[in-house]
Order: sequence, then C-alpha cells, then structure tokens
Amino acid sequence: MENKKRILTGDRPTGKLHLGHYVGSLANRVKLQEEYDSYIIIADVQALTTNFENPENLSQDTFQIAEDYLAAGLDPEISTIFVQSMIPEIHELTMYFSMFTTVNVLRHNPTVKSEAQQHGFSDMTYGFLGYPVSQAADISIFKAHLVPVGEDQIPHLEFTRKIVRRFNDLYRPVLVEPDILLGEVPRLVGLDGKAKMSKSLNNSIYLSDDSSEIRKKVMEAVTDPARIHKTDPGHPEVCTVYEYHKVFNQIEVEQIEGECRRGEIGCVVCKKRLAGCLDALLEPMRERRSKYSQNPGLVKDILMEGTKKAHRVAKETMDEVRDAMGINYFK
Repeated sequence: MENKKRILTGDRPTGKLHLGHYVGSLANRVKLQEEYDSYIIIADVQALTTNFENPENLSQDTFQIAEDYLAAGLDPEISTIFVQSMIPEIHELTMYFSMFTTVNVLRHNPTVKSEAQQHGFSDMTYGFLGYPVSQAADISIFKAHLVPVGEDQIPHLEFTRKIVRRFNDLYRPVLVEPDILLGEVPRLVGLDGKAKMSKSLNNSIYLSDDSSEIRKKVMEAVTDPARIHKTDPGHPEVCTVYEYHKVFNQIEVEQIEGECRRGEIGCVVCKKRLAGCLDALLEPMRERRSKYSQNPGLVKDILMEGTKKAHRVAKETMDEVRDAMGINYFK
C-alpha cells in the first residue's frame, strides 16, 4: 500500500445511490481500487448541511450507502470505507482551513449557489456555506492524489486545490494537491429528461431497484415528444431513453439510433431493450447485496474497521499539519 497513490472519494448519506452516482464516480472507484490506496468517505456531517432537522435518518442512510458501496463491488479488504463524523481530525483541519477562506469565495462557488437554490435557502447556514471547506479537509487529511467525482463537484475540487496551495505556501508543503478524475459520463440525465438524475427530483433508478422497478421506471421515461406513432421517424438526440442506451447499451446503440430515425423500432420495444440492459448491470449487485442485507452486523464491522484505519492516517497528517503551523505545543 505504501507505494500506491491514494484516492479519496465518497458521498453524503442522504438516501440510496442511483445510476448517476454509479457512472459519475462509483464505477471508477471500483475499477481503480486495486491500483490505488482507496479511502471512501461516508460524509455524514456534510449530510447535516441540508438535513440538520432530521439527524435520526443518518444512521439508516449511513448503513444504506455502505451496503450500496459493497453491492457495487467495493472490496472492504482493499478499499477503506469509513464514517466522517468519527474522525475528529477532519473537523480540526476544517477549522484551520476556514481561517484563511473568505466568505465571498464560498458565496460565489457555483455548486453552493446551485444547491442553495435547489433547497430553497434564502439564507445559508454557516455549515452549508462552509461545505467546500469541510470537503477540502476530507481530501487533504488523507493526502489524496486523485479524487473521482461527478461534473457538478469540479468547483469543489478546484477550491480544494487552491486551499492546499495556500496552506503549503503559508506554512510548509505538507499537503497534497489532488487531481480530478471525472466519470465516463459526467452528468446522467434523469428519467424526466429535464435535469440530472437526483434523489430529490424523484427521477432516478437506484442501484437497489429490482427488475420490476427498473422496467416500470424505464417504461415511464421521457422519449421524443414529436413521435406519435411507432412508424414515425424519431429524433434520438432529444430522447432520454436513447441517452441511456449510449451509456449502458453501447453494443446496440448505433443500430437503435438508425432504426429509430427510420421509424423501424417503437418506443416500447426500445425501452424494453434498455430495461434488459440495466437489469443485467444491476443483477451482480443484487447478488453481492444479499450477503450484506442478510447480515447487517457485517456491514457495521466493515465500517468500524475502516474508520479505525482512517483515524490512524488522519492523526498522522494532523501531527504534520500542527508541526507546520507551529502549534504542536506539547510535542
């Protein structure tokens, strides 16, 4: 492990993971876990930025997201899956970073502005506004070299790179400036075709959906609104189902595009093919999931062991940070 570069990535536990998470970042995490020393954070503190009134949901959501990770193929023998709130050094580094981060910079972060609008925040809490600082501490405390993210997280990662440079210039070059790794599909449109796939917009296919749920959701997905009869020439470029074929059915996508434009395939048949592809993608995840859903104690043990390991690494980094700042008083 010592010779491997390190990855830090993760999610806020605000519900089940969906296909947008998978193609945006999770698939890369699974693919790279043997090549990199992988740390996967369940960012429960950051989940409170928008769910501070309902902390009772965090426990269930934390274990749900861990189960999604394991079902998707993250191997706990290789990847370190841990809980953010159990690493106090992250919160200490967040505070140090906040000392040289201006409110104006945070207010102009496009992801913060977008999320504030999405949640209808007329005024932002200190915790919500400071979310990018917390995320920068998550990444920096583990000296991550690479961060697999979705497209909407790019502003946060650029902010992290700047704050690491600022810290290293102010004190001593202790922290690592991370590189960004985008998923093969940076932004997956939702089933409604109007926005990216999102839990809050109810336009998602979840990694835990069964065959019947997948079929039902796909059959309700938005297609070409100008196409009335199945023999009408279609316009794949405006069809949500076609966008999914491009991502999940690359073998047949060119054939489907041609048949659609010539009016040789109807939307129902096209949707059934897509549902079959998605079901085939998620079936191995269901098999892996069953091992953990039948043994919730195993998931707890995995999180506890991962958190212990992550805590050891974080403590080492914080010793270096305090040394660099000249505040390691009793060393």
